[in-house]
Amino acid sequence: MKNILVLGAGMVGSAIVKDLAQDFEVNVIDRDDKNLGQFSNYSSVNAKSGDVSNFEFLLKESGDADLIICAVPGSIGFETLERIIRCGKNVVDISFFDKDPFELDKLAKENNITAVVDCGVAPGMSNLILGYQNSKMDIESFHCMVGGLPFKKIWPFHYKAPFSPADVLEEYTRPARLRVNGEVIVKPALSDVEIVEFKNAGELESFNTDGLRTLLTTMKIPNMTEKTLRYPGHAEYMKVLRETGFFNKDEIDIEGQKVSPISLTSKLLFPIWKLGKSEPEFTALKLIISGKENGISKKYTYELFDEYDKETDISSMARTTGYTCTATARLILNGKFNRKGICPPEFVGAEPGCYEFVLSELNKRNVVYNIL
Repeated sequence: MKNILVLGAGMVGSAIVKDLAQDFEVNVIDRDDKNLGQFSNYSSVNAKSGDVSNFEFLLKESGDADLIICAVPGSIGFETLERIIRCGKNVVDISFFDKDPFELDKLAKENNITAVVDCGVAPGMSNLILGYQNSKMDIESFHCMVGGLPFKKIWPFHYKAPFSPADVLEEYTRPARLRVNGEVIVKPALSDVEIVEFKNAGELESFNTDGLRTLLTTMKIPNMTEKTLRYPGHAEYMKVLRETGFFNKDEIDIEGQKVSPISLTSKLLFPIWKLGKSEPEFTALKLIISGKENGISKKYTYELFDEYDKETDISSMARTTGYTCTATARLILNGKFNRKGICPPEFVGAEPGCYEFVLSELNKRNVVYNIL
């Protein structure tokens, strides 16, 4: 039986471990013993506490692994991915770090490594779908809207974060890059707010965030946008906080104490935004891909609406992100995707049979992308 090493046992990492444990021997490393305790009833899972920033430790622990899953926080994601590549192991990464992953492309190729990055829902499955469609047609526009939200709206933010508030705030501060008529333009995050209607979710607002990531390098599509979905009114609250300085990273002096505003804001928001255990939440996504197929104008719309799974007690965000990752891991382990170097999911989708395989794996887990 093949062996997989998972780095990180948080909300998404734990869902990945439990899914892969059905078919593989899984070793999982996390600094938090509380996270590791949830695998005590899984005979095929070996949980261990450790610091993956220690290269010698990681090299030793990865010795027998056929594949590594990187599910560490984004703040240490790039450095961890680099260490994994230096260990000589194929990897699927969901850490969503803010650096350019192609900086590691040469290193990955030199080590003969397949490194799939940004392998979640969006970025992730959205890229994979676009890669598939791009291999079939001449695409003129790609528009993505995606968000994870609690069913219960609580004033004032009407939001709960399935991951660290600091990572969410990064989306609200980093300038959003889009492509319009072939040119990359930059707009502030939270700009161009629009109200859209979603079945099962009602009215949501969409606004610009910097989610195109690798697509700006790998795709020559003339028009591309990515927007985040929230309940109406959320963007305005966030803009007020941002413009007031609550998201600034530079320390300020408060009665002799140096304080980073964004660290304080994140600390204050954490108890308010923390998703409760077993709290119902959902992931909504819509992709609109337009262009010409065999010379005929064609538009494909993909829609996803996924909910927290009561039976497994796994959140929708963990399902939609984690199961895309595990399906891609199975592709690599089964020899169905072996391109070397840094491989964003659009490269996976363009490879014959991979799109169909991943969709099938997601369908088995009741994560269903409807194609209109």
